[in-house]
Amino acid sequence: MKKYKITHKVTADFIAEIIVNEDQIDASINDLKEYKKPNSKFDFTMLKGTESVTQTTYEEHDENINNSSKE
Repeated sequence: MKKYKITHKVTADFIAEIIVNEDQIDASINDLKEYKKPNSKFDFTMLKGTESVTQTTYEEHDENINNSSKE
């Protein structure tokens, strides 16, 4: 039986949160330093109902390992 890999490209709104010590930012001048943009250190929560599929593709899926020594 054939297998297919289905891929969805999805957009959604997220909340990104992190707890930092006061010496890691400068609250007096609103400088978040290295935390100006979320990165892998942040916890992400997707806002329910904001997801939207923008593109979907599917292709045959071969589970066999690609062995270049085959003749």
